[in-house]
Amino acid sequence: MLQLSHSIERHKVLYAAGAALILAIAFSAVRSLKPANHLIAEQERRAMPAMTQKLLNGETWKLSDHRGEVIAINYWASWCAPCWQETPMLVKLSRELGPRGFTVIGVATDEHSSDEIPAGVSRFVERFQIPYAIAIISPMSQIAYGMEGLPTTLLVDRNGRVAKVYTGAIREAELRSDVEALLSA
Repeated sequence: MLQLSHSIERHKVLYAAGAALILAIAFSAVRSLKPANHLIAEQERRAMPAMTQKLLNGETWKLSDHRGEVIAINYWASWCAPCWQETPMLVKLSRELGPRGFTVIGVATDEHSSDEIPAGVSRFVERFQIPYAIAIISPMSQIAYGMEGLPTTLLVDRNGRVAKVYTGAIREAELRSDVEALLSA
């Protein structure tokens, strides 16, 4: 029994380390691309590394399952004031543009030390009645420390390449324009 427990713990650590590595690669790839007021030119976009996230409902979300869609990967925290400001807009655009191929996934970066969902995350999701997938980083993950700030959103084109990185709350007009351009491409 003790050996099984160590095996499970080791599996959790390896999974968390793998997820951290994937996100670190993604952020290092996009960090060199300075945020701009326009989309990154198609020929300069870099592929988003494979991404698998465990959702709050226990299911798994894979980036590869959403190929052909425009995806906003929104990193947020329940204590982040700008996250509270932009979430209603993400909910609105998710509902409006979802039928046309726009997908949002929220990744909660709240710190926690167990597999339980932090109360702040649950309250945040309920408060905004978020219709899109919500994942939470692994307990004690260092992912959030690699970001320049929260919220951080990666906009991924239909071919799985990073088209833009937003640090801080996004203005609705800017995101809508960028998503519309990618959906029309």
